[in-house]
Amino acid sequence: MTIWKFPIKVVEQQIVEMPQEAKILTVQVQYGQPCIWALVNPDCNVEERTIYTVGTGHPASHVAGCQYVGTYQLHEGQLVFHIFA
Repeated sequence: MTIWKFPIKVVEQQIVEMPQEAKILTVQVQYGQPCIWALVNPDCNVEERTIYTVGTGHPASHVAGCQYVGTYQLHEGQLVFHIFA
């Protein structure tokens, strides 16, 4: 097992490829880039995971039943986003 970083975009929905059974640990910003860190088995086959980004104050009904990953901020806290998988 090892921990891998997956850069993500600031878009409502995206596909991130990661090894099967990867356990998402957190989302944070590194050098201005939002990233997800996950505990992975590098020997597992890759699967597609749908990642949702919801801005504070925006509708979020489409993430009902999804796993909350975390929250990150950009532009010194002017923009706050919440990540679900």
